[in-house]
This record gives sequence, structure tokens and C-alpha cells, in this order.
Amino acid sequence: MKAIQWPSSLVPLFLAVITLGAFICTRFFDSYAITLMDTNSPQSPVLTPEAVGSTRNLEIAPKAIHIPLNCTLGELSRTCPAIYYPSHVSAEARLHPSSPPPSCPDYFRWIHDDLWPWRETGITRDMVMSARRTANFRLVVVDGKAYVERYKKSYQSRDTLTLWGILQLLRRYPGKLPDLDLMFDCFDWPIISKDDFLAPKHPAPPPLFRYSGNDYSLDIVFPDWSFWGWPEINIKPWEELSKELKEGNTRTQWRDREPYAYWKGNPVTSVSRNELLKCNVSDKQDWNARVYAQDWILEKEQGYKQSDIASQCVHRFKIYIEGSAWSVSNKYILSCDSVTLLVKPLYYDFFMRCLVPLKHYWPIKDEDKCRSIKHAVEWLNDHQEEAEAIGKAGSSFIQDELKMDYVYDYMLHLLSEYAKLLKYKPTVPETASELCSELMACPANGTEKKCMIDTLVGPASTEPCTMPPPYNPASLHSVIERKDDGMKQVDILEREYWISHNKQM
Repeated sequence: MKAIQWPSSLVPLFLAVITLGAFICTRFFDSYAITLMDTNSPQSPVLTPEAVGSTRNLEIAPKAIHIPLNCTLGELSRTCPAIYYPSHVSAEARLHPSSPPPSCPDYFRWIHDDLWPWRETGITRDMVMSARRTANFRLVVVDGKAYVERYKKSYQSRDTLTLWGILQLLRRYPGKLPDLDLMFDCFDWPIISKDDFLAPKHPAPPPLFRYSGNDYSLDIVFPDWSFWGWPEINIKPWEELSKELKEGNTRTQWRDREPYAYWKGNPVTSVSRNELLKCNVSDKQDWNARVYAQDWILEKEQGYKQSDIASQCVHRFKIYIEGSAWSVSNKYILSCDSVTLLVKPLYYDFFMRCLVPLKHYWPIKDEDKCRSIKHAVEWLNDHQEEAEAIGKAGSSFIQDELKMDYVYDYMLHLLSEYAKLLKYKPTVPETASELCSELMACPANGTEKKCMIDTLVGPASTEPCTMPPPYNPASLHSVIERKDDGMKQVDILEREYWISHNKQM
């Protein structure tokens, strides 16, 4: 066959077309690979700077960039990959928002309050080390990398998934978290007493992070482990579960639900919960409550068939009551569109302080809970429009203001503000080990591994929300006064109800 003879004048044009075509194809497949790479595959390569460079034209790219796990390296060497938190990803590969980031929800303002004890003194290394007595682990972040010094194992997977969540924060906002050094206690109740440290001439308190606080303590409140799942009792990570709860709300409209107060849980964790069992319906008395003790051992044997949280939004009212301290169930109960009957709590987590009685929930007396529940259910069933509004406001708060985007932003702002208080430059402790997502997820197995894989994140496509200012004395007084007014209104209604009820008997 005779070869085609190209005119010499067309050869440069032909070569230019071929080169341009190859360049476009290469750019397309690089971007496509970064987006669709299987994060579960042990052969998935780490996102390299060269690959990051191929995603600069993000007008046509997906909203998220995935940095897959490199389990091959982790399994062989038990070391972290050389590049796993590339700080330049934010600048080179993040979507640039068309508008400024939103202001953070109001509960972020409590960050200032939680860190107030160290506002004047700052935080020294000795202060941090003095919190070691009860801590489960020490976390140090230096140059965007995490190092952990473990002291004792927590109950179940609390410490594991808390550390996992912090590692995902580093992946979500690479290069944004400043160097820091902190102690974390995974136990339920706070232990740093205000009375021991706020008196004149007393030393500054040890800064200790945990999941809950109260009005008498100085522990620094941090999002709990269950946002990344609770594998021991088959509870899914919050991002997935919150969507299921939102869908579950649509199955039964509020007015078609059972007109009773519902609670199901472990009653042995507190005296108050054990007393709640007495409020159940019996042959002698109906307190308008339907209360069930949860046997988690039996549930596990039966495959958790009776504990699907998203299927429990079938009552008009759901009871929240603390266990040994605050309970992670608060967000699940508030999500249901049901009116949350909140038995007066002693503890709070990082978002609960912004909840308002008669707006987000109906308050229940702890010392007289059965009578309080009976009145609440009857009053709310007689005022269904108001009841629906309270239920909807509670679930809207959870769905709109407790998204994982905000959970990560809360962590970022809290840790950043904490780091500003440090009066020393954190360094890596000799006995600490570097920690990354590969070293946690690759050797994990079962439900715990699934929780990690399902919550693996890449760099955020937007900037974190804007931190609101602290409460000034007037605004804080207004918040407290509004809560007190709601409590007083319910107290008056309840007292009038029982006076009238007793007269009729």
C-alpha cells in the first residue's frame, strides 16, 4: 500500500492537534481517576502533588476531592504515607465559593465561654500535663500531622473514633489546624470542678477535653465519638443516619402518630432512668408514657432488629433522659419531628446549650417525672398546632445546624481558639507515635472498619463557617432569661392542671 504523503506545510499543524488531544485526554483521565478512585481498594494510590495539579479547572469537577487510603504501604510498614495531608490542596484544588461562608450556628459562641478560664493566664505545658491523671490520650499536632500518646483504653471505641474524627478534620481542612497539644478524657462526666480553681489565688485549671460539661465544671466540651458511628451497638455514622431519620419522619405524619410519650434505652445507667420505668402504663395508672428497657445483649443476638433508630419516629412525643451523664441519644430523639420531652438535665454537650424550652423541646421535671409527662402529653395533644411546631423546630435545628459540615467546623474553631492560648510551641513527645487514617482504617475490621471507611473525607469544597463573637453580659442574660421564662410557663401550666385534676377526683 502506498504511504500517504502529507504536504510539508501541514505537518506542524497535525503535530499540534495530536499533542493537544493527548493533553486533553490526560487531564480528563487524571481528574476522573481522582474523583472515582475506590477508597476501599488497597491498591489505590495516594493523591500526589502532580495529580492535584491536574484538577485546577474545577468548574467542571465534582464538589469534593477524594484522597484515598494507601493501605498497601500501611500494611507493610505500619507507617504513615509520606504525603497524606497535602497542605497545598486547599489552595490549588478546592472549589472557590461564589459567596462568603455563612456564620456558624449560635452554639459556637459557647467555645469562647468554655475557654474563658485560660483567657488571662494562657495555657502552659505544665497545665496540659496536669490533666494527664484521668486522660485516655494526649494529642499533639505539629505541622499538620497528628501524634498520639496513649495512656489507657477507653470504654468501647470512644477513643478510636474520636481520634478518627480528628484525623478527618486534618484531611478536610489540610493546613488550617495550628500546632496544638491537648489531653482527652473519654469518660462520661466532667471532673474539673469550678470550686477548686476559680477562687482567688488558686492556680489555673488543667485544660481537659471530653464530651460533656455542666454548670459546676470547667472541662472543655468536644463532639462525641458517635458522629463517626457506634459500632458496638450498630449505630451508623451521623451523616448517613441523619438522612435516614429525615426520611423516617415522612413515613408517619405527626397527627397520625401514637399520642403517647416513648422512650427505649438502658435503664441501669442512672437512678433517674430506673425511676422512669415506673411511668409506664399499668393496670392501675396510665401516665401517657410507653417506656421500654433495652437489652443490648439480646439485641445483638437478634441482629438489632428492634433498635433501628430511623424506624422509631412513630410517636408524637419522645423522652430524652440522661444516663450516667449526658446521652448521645439527644440528637436522635430531637430528629424525629416528635416533641422532645426533655427530663431536666444536669449535663450538656457542645450544642445543647442553644436549645430553648417551648421552642425546641418541652421541659419535664426530674423529681416528679411521671406526673410531669402525663400533663405534657395531655396539654400538647390538646394543642396540636403548638405541639407540631415544637417538634418541627427541634428536628429542624438538628438537621440544619448539626450537619457534619458544622461538626467539623466546630472542631476546627474550638481547636484553633485553644491553640491560640498555648504559651509554648508544641513538640512531638518522645513516646508519641504518628497517627494517620491509614494506620487506623487499614488494619481495622468489621463494623468499626466500615464506620471509618464510610466517614473518610477529603478536602472541603468551601471555607469553614465564620466564628460568631462571644456573648456579652446583656446577650447572655437574655439567653438565660428566655430559658427561665419557658420553664416558668410550663411550671404554671402544670400546677394549674394538677389543681384542676385533683378537684375533679
